[in-house]
Formats: sequence, structure tokens, C-alpha cells
Amino acid sequence: MARRRGVMSDALKYELAQELGFAHKVRPGDWGEITAREAGSLVRAAIERAERQLAQQPRRLRHGWR
Repeated sequence: MARRRGVMSDALKYELAQELGFAHKVRPGDWGEITAREAGSLVRAAIERAERQLAQQPRRLRHGWR
């Protein structure tokens, strides 16, 4: 089975891992040492950040209005 290409950049993932306190477990290109709980926290943090950024955009941009 082919691996899916990541949506988040490694830089963003590492930044979020730092904020969440487990960046010390991450090596360049290797996320195998983090737990499933930490991975879930990473995804949750990324979603929350994206939602905050979306909420800050003008309404017409969020809905594609001109």
C-alpha cells in the first residue's frame, strides 16, 4: 500500500511538538518515537490552529465570496 503524502510540513509538526512538550522524541524525518496519544494531540493542535486562522480571515474569503 502506498504511503500518503503529508498535509502538514515537518516544520509545523515540529513546532507543534515543541508547544506540546514532546519535541525531544523527534529526530529529523523520524516520528516513530511518539505515542499514539501524542500523535493525536499533534493533530488536535493542528486543527485548532487552522480553525483559529480561518476565523481571523474576512468572511468573504472564508466562503469564497467576492
